[in-house]
Parts: sequence; C-alpha cells; structure tokens
Amino acid sequence: MFYYVLKYVLLGPLLRLAFRPRIEGLEHVPDSGAAIIAGNHLSFSDHFLMPAILKRRITFLAKAEYFTGPGLKGRLTAAFFRSAGQIPVDRSGKEAGQAAIREGLGVLGKDELLGIYPEGTRSHDGRLYKGKVGVAVMALKSGAPVIPCAMIGTFEAQPPGKKIPTLHPVAIRFGEPLDFSRYLGMENEKAVLRAITDEIMYAILTLSGQEYVDQYAAVAKAEEQAAAKAAKAERGSKFPRLPTR
Repeated sequence: MFYYVLKYVLLGPLLRLAFRPRIEGLEHVPDSGAAIIAGNHLSFSDHFLMPAILKRRITFLAKAEYFTGPGLKGRLTAAFFRSAGQIPVDRSGKEAGQAAIREGLGVLGKDELLGIYPEGTRSHDGRLYKGKVGVAVMALKSGAPVIPCAMIGTFEAQPPGKKIPTLHPVAIRFGEPLDFSRYLGMENEKAVLRAITDEIMYAILTLSGQEYVDQYAAVAKAEEQAAAKAAKAERGSKFPRLPTR
C-alpha cells in the first residue's frame, strides 16, 4: 500500500516535477506478466525515478547495506526501502549470487516486474561496465523477456557521494524486449550465460551511448582506489615529516 502512496502522492510527483524525465520506449514494457527490466546504474536516484514513471509496480534487488543501518535512522531507511519495493540481497560471500537469483525468480514467479542492474553496483565514473551473468540465469529459468533500459543524465544529477541531487535533464529509454527462449535448458552453460549477458549489455549500451569497459565495475573501482592510495603514499614518502621538539 505504501508503495503506491510513495509513487502517486509523496515521492513520484516530486521526482517527475523536479526532473521532468523524458521517457522513450515505454510501450516495450508489458502491461502484464513477468518481465525483467535490466538497466545501467548511474545514481542512487535510479531506484526511484524508474518506478515513478512505470505504470506497473517494479521490484528491485538492492544491496543489504540499505537495510542494516544502525539506530532509528537505519530502521527508518530499511522500512522506506521495503515500502518502495526493494528486496535486500547480501552481496558478500559465495552464496550472494544464488541468493539474488532466488529472490529474483520469486518476483518473476508472481508474474511481476523485476528490476536489476547487471553491473552489480553503481558506476563510479559514468561508464558502462561488464554485466554479471545472474540476469541471464533468471531470464532462462523464468522464461521472462528482458527489457533493456538506459538511465541518462542521472550521473550528472547525483553522482556517487552526492546526497542531494541537482536539477539536470534526465531521460529514461526502454528498448525492445529480448527473447532468449532459444537457449532454454542451457542455464548451466557458462558460455551461453556470458553470451546472453553480453547481448543485454550491448542493448543497454546502444540505448545509453556510454563508453563501455570490459571489466567488472567493482574490480575497476577497487583498482583505482588502490592506485590512488599508492600514489598518496608515494607522495608522502617524498616529503617526510620534520622531527618535532
């Protein structure tokens, strides 16, 4: 119930008024039945802008950290995300991917819309990164079509680390549904899963016009952080502290 209060009364009208998103290809989203909407992930705002413009309810798989904050603020944040249709998924450990797939299939099994970001995390620099194959597994096991989606302008409106978004032109583009029924029963074939995922990412890339990086976003971000830390340490070694008396 609170999902629709947010969508039609509280948050939805505010987002549509503030960002005035341009919507393209909304006719590709089916009016009924299970479907996966697979999109790029540029901003925290993505979680709320897409549900605000869709006619149907959509459920996203969200990182568990949104639901485990301490104190009253943490409880309120968790309640808000659950009310907004988010499902917590623990991204740590070997079972993280399987847990996400189980939750996603549960949503699709109820003939609902499932929202997923194949990159697995927000892009830290606005580029599109290699997709994880969980979306391919869910597409094959559920038989649901995959609708590619591109968020455009949300990185500029609210890049990582920015709590309050700035006003910036935003567009949301949906592509034609992708049907992978030709691969039915091949969800355990790694090469097939990779091929399906790459096809989905290419469709997103075509819609978004982003620069593509054939590397997982989390790995690229970790490498950049490590390089920055090493560079900082090297600069510090060149300018040792003077002894104090």
